[in-house]
Amino acid sequence: MASDLFDRQMAMYTSFHRDGRNRLTHFFGIPAIILAVLIALATVPLGSIGGWPATLADLVALLVWLLWVALDLGLGLAMAVVVIPGLIVAHALAGGGSVTWIVAGTLFVGGWALQLVGHAYEGKRPAFLSNLFQLLIGPMFLMAETAFAVGLCSGLRHRVEAAAATYQSR
Repeated sequence: MASDLFDRQMAMYTSFHRDGRNRLTHFFGIPAIILAVLIALATVPLGSIGGWPATLADLVALLVWLLWVALDLGLGLAMAVVVIPGLIVAHALAGGGSVTWIVAGTLFVGGWALQLVGHAYEGKRPAFLSNLFQLLIGPMFLMAETAFAVGLCSGLRHRVEAAAATYQSR
């Protein structure tokens, strides 16, 4: 069931991201936006868990990561390679006063600017304007594209590409 949902969501996302330049801007823009959000959320303390100073960033990252794992076990688990370093960087930058907000703001605005440039190349609006869930699919799309590039997840790639063609004809 989750696989069908994931395949459909990935196909929709893929249909909005066919141009290589658009995909490239997303490989920089999406991580910048994620890091900006994590930095901002890391400024909200929740207490200490086992000596770790837990923040809202940790809670949100955990919940989103669990969703990704539920959508696709392999890619979801692989997302830990991005989430954990992101949280470490966010925690390191969160206590920097105004520097924290300058870095977070710059990453957030810069990340969205890259997204918009990419969609100008594509000639299509961002996928999340049609379906807000696509905001959570974008990072998984990047992980899937990385897996595809090294020859992994070929079944997913074929299913998504075939289904994406139906979205493009709409």
